[in-house]
Amino acid sequence: MSAPRRIAIIGAGPAGCMLARLLHLASIPVTVFESEESPNYRSQGGTLDLHTDTGLAALKAAGLYEGFLKQARFDGESLLITDRNLKTYFQIKPTKESESKIGGQRPEIDRAELRRLLTESLPEGTIQWGHHLKEVKEDGTLVFRHTTVSGFDLVVGADGAWSKVRAALSEQKPIYSGVAMHDFSIPDAATTAPDVYEVVNRGSIFACGDGHRVALQQMGDGSIHVTVSFIRNSDNWAETSSYDVSSAQSVKDALFGDGGEYEDWHPTIKAAISKSSDSCGHRSLYMLPVGFSWEHRRPFTVIGDAAHLMTPFAGEGVNVALEDALQLSRTIVDAVSAVKMDSQKNLGDELDQAVAAFEKEMFARAARVAELTDEMRKAYYFTEGVPKSIIARTTTLHAKFHTPPILHPLVTAGVRGYFFWKGLFQ
Repeated sequence: MSAPRRIAIIGAGPAGCMLARLLHLASIPVTVFESEESPNYRSQGGTLDLHTDTGLAALKAAGLYEGFLKQARFDGESLLITDRNLKTYFQIKPTKESESKIGGQRPEIDRAELRRLLTESLPEGTIQWGHHLKEVKEDGTLVFRHTTVSGFDLVVGADGAWSKVRAALSEQKPIYSGVAMHDFSIPDAATTAPDVYEVVNRGSIFACGDGHRVALQQMGDGSIHVTVSFIRNSDNWAETSSYDVSSAQSVKDALFGDGGEYEDWHPTIKAAISKSSDSCGHRSLYMLPVGFSWEHRRPFTVIGDAAHLMTPFAGEGVNVALEDALQLSRTIVDAVSAVKMDSQKNLGDELDQAVAAFEKEMFARAARVAELTDEMRKAYYFTEGVPKSIIARTTTLHAKFHTPPILHPLVTAGVRGYFFWKGLFQ
């Protein structure tokens, strides 16, 4: 039997690089095509918490866990969910690396540092930078801006929300979630905003109420990443906004000044905004329908956001993406091994059958995560009286997600009993 002609991965994000790393360890040839011109490790949004059975399991399988520990923040597990006045309704205290707890560990790492760890784990030349994909043809031919490449046994789309590979499998496009946000950063927060730094406690605070939320997240470089999110009826809200969305000062004045949507929020939250730098971003949040799937089609598949784009409100997106990569790598390795054991088998056929089975498993697994995520979106942004009105229900949903079904009645009773005792059960 011949070795695999080639496996193409589109996108050098967490899912794509993790898959490439795992296949490299199995001595299976792979090429990653990335639209960016060169590696980019600048700040790329907030911090990520990786979970024991998914993201951390993938890192361990890839031989990258020790490298991860050098950047991980176990004290970053510290979490507060509060109302607009910073009254705490839910708290998670940090653990040490050796400790365990229900649902496993959830250490934090900056998104940019995770990308660096994964990218630098690949042999030079594995990632082909500056390859902007324009079109995917039915036979798997990849049409880039400057060249065309063909002859792949498998094309894996790890190319995010607006995946070109997914377009070869389905006409479904991401739908607007109804939620939009601005991003800010407080550099060297311990010095520039000590009161905010102390409250964040090297972890995260999510202050919410009435379709609005402010998230404060400690970053590894000493900054605090701030996101201000809110309901907007249309994804063209930035074009129709009454303020200049590209001007940090305009955003601060419009949202937190007199008459603003956050005018009466806690002074510490307002201080986080006033002490942030003079730059900000804006974006609309999109998602694929819960339970999205497609008819399997050779030689394609997609993983990560390309397969099951969801909002960030359950903290599971990168974890399910890394698990996708882990499961698909095992699928590919098994198919290659089967052909090595039996020369009568055709690699393309074995891969096709194995990938089809992988997709069915992924559909079920991702649908469960997407359902939880969408419940969080609806609870925190489209429910009155948040967080008091939803804290018991959302905590129960999270707890049940991370425990075996046989324990669900006990978990439900325990969580509801706790919040009833706290006077927060509704």
